[in-house]
Formats: sequence, structure tokens, C-alpha cells
Amino acid sequence: MNTRITHTTIIAFCSIFALVILDLAWDYAKGVPWLHIGSELAVLVIAAISAGLLLRLWLSERAAIGQLKSDLMAARQESQHWREQSREFVAGLGAAIRAKFGEWRLSEAECEIGLLLLKGFSHREIAELRETSERTVREQARSLYRKAGLNGRASLSAYFLEDLLLPQAPG
Repeated sequence: MNTRITHTTIIAFCSIFALVILDLAWDYAKGVPWLHIGSELAVLVIAAISAGLLLRLWLSERAAIGQLKSDLMAARQESQHWREQSREFVAGLGAAIRAKFGEWRLSEAECEIGLLLLKGFSHREIAELRETSERTVREQARSLYRKAGLNGRASLSAYFLEDLLLPQAPG
């Protein structure tokens, strides 16, 4: 609900309520017939009920927005905590990958290709990033797979991710 419209509407109903009260007092002092006063009382009740309902709706909406903000803050804090907690693990995984690349005796270019392949980049994207030809990237990737004794990109990813996945239950 638009807050500006809600405020304006509540103020309008409260103004109607106040004006009708003034009119009722004036009409009563002048001796206006009870039928007329009764109809103005009906307008007064409708304005009061409408203002009350709108105010209640607005207050509940404000409470819901407050809860959403609180939930968002908690989610951001949890996310930050997870990032801080996992930073060590990610750094450790990165170090383990680089160590394994060293064991496989990969060149610097092959190491870079390997990391980009693990991140999910295509040969074309890697070629663009490294400002080289796609053919060169394919050859360096083949060399990496041969030195590692792997069949391709899926095997490379599986090699490093296999131990990260939860073990299957026995049986």
C-alpha cells in the first residue's frame, strides 16, 4: 500500500469526522430535525470506522515491513558469517588444487586453463580472457588432461569435487 496515499486518506477521513462533529453541534444548536442529525451521525460513524480500518491496515503493514527488514538483516548476517566461515575452506581447496597441479607438473598456462575450466568457462571464453586462440586453449587443456591422467573437463571437476560431496550411506 502506498504510504503517501494511506496517510492522505486517513487524514481525509479524520477531517470528515471532525467536520461532521462540528456540523452536528451547529445543527443541534439550531434545532435541525433529528432525521438530518441521524444521517450526519451515520456519516460520522462511517468516517470513523473507515479511518480506523485504514489505520489498522497501515499499522499492520508497517509491522510486516519491519519484520521483513529484520529478516533481511538476519539473512545478510548469516550470509556474511557463512562467507567468513567458508573463506578458509575455499582457500584450502584452492591451495590443494594448486598443489595437485604442481604434482602433475603443469605449466603456468595449463594451471590457469585448469582453474578456468573448473570455474566453468568454455574454451572460447578462456581464449577471450587470455587473449589467445581457442585452438591454443584446447591444446593446453588436452595437455593438462594427459598429464593428470584424466579424460576431460568432467573428470577434472570430479577429481576435485569427489571428496567434497557427502559420502553415500552404506548399503
